Amino acid sequence: MKKRYEFLNLGAVNAPYMPEIERAIGRVLASGRYVGGPENDAFEQMLASMTGKGLRAVGVSNGLDALRLIFRGYIALGRLRPGDEVIVPSNTYIASVLAVTDAGLTPVLTDPDPQTMNLSAEGLRRALSPRTRAVLTVHLYGRPAWDAEMEAIARSHGLTVVEDNAQAIGAVAAEGAFTGALGDAAAFSFYPTKNIGALGDAGAVVTADAELANTVRALANYGSRERYRNEYAGFNCRLDPVQAAVLAVKLPHLEEENRRRRELADIYLTEIRHPGIILPEKPSRGTHVWHQFVVRTADGIDRDAFRAYLASEGVQTDVHYPTPPHRQRCYAELFAGKDYPVADALSATVVSLPISSCTSPTDARAISAIINRYTTDKI
Repeated sequence: MKKRYEFLNLGAVNAPYMPEIERAIGRVLASGRYVGGPENDAFEQMLASMTGKGLRAVGVSNGLDALRLIFRGYIALGRLRPGDEVIVPSNTYIASVLAVTDAGLTPVLTDPDPQTMNLSAEGLRRALSPRTRAVLTVHLYGRPAWDAEMEAIARSHGLTVVEDNAQAIGAVAAEGAFTGALGDAAAFSFYPTKNIGALGDAGAVVTADAELANTVRALANYGSRERYRNEYAGFNCRLDPVQAAVLAVKLPHLEEENRRRRELADIYLTEIRHPGIILPEKPSRGTHVWHQFVVRTADGIDRDAFRAYLASEGVQTDVHYPTPPHRQRCYAELFAGKDYPVADALSATVVSLPISSCTSPTDARAISAIINRYTTDKI
């Protein structure tokens, strides 16, 4: 029987942690404290100290809500105003854009660097206008998307810098700081498929800004800092203490998880030699955490046929992402007449290969060999 190379098996990913996870969940159940409480406090402190010095973390319901609450927080504090422009890379997952429009802000898309597939200084400059007030940098696929040049541009224009760190927890930028500590505020996602995932939805906001952290916490709690006194028209976006307890079990293992992913990525980068497959660029400085290992099909290689071939050989793949935000029906009017050729080209050619703790080095070598054998007459 042909071997099957799963894209992701969450049961296998979580199996090593399960005895400790079960004890942690049992502790929450026995406590009688099912909203907030010591489990949340412990996880928030752990995440903040792991990300950098002087930071505060606020656990929230998911990664999208983390972004929404950051922008809503800035609006509530008067630091951003409805209609202000926020620069966003055009090939991001739609959640990045949803958070901007949810706050009444105006997303201004800019095509990424085609090599890094991330926001660049050139892309940032290209999108600047007199109405620009913030930039949302997205560390897509686990690669840091911020550097000294972008920092200088942002600061010289007085921009608020928000990080979408949903895919890059534990990554280190070229200047040596962890993602999540590079801007003014950062959103984390702990969706089950992330490098460190919960057993359901979970997220967090991390910032050194105490006023913003307190505002985000209030907004996530019906707009209330004090029971039955509502300062803001808020939401219910609190982190479940069961998920906080699960994440506190898994977070200390983050570096080991990221190390394994780097090992797998190095195998792919070394052993995939097909001339029709474009490999991702490994940063020369800092560290990539390879939330996804995304290759691209070159001209003359049909992406769907390539994926069908891999499937026939037992290799599961995915596409992150097949439809960029400007092509989504919900934004058809907002981005009408706008052209983002790099995002369109990427969406038509990207393929994500298996890379997680349930993929072994032997698997990565076998998948590389399968890719190298691909010819256009296979299907």
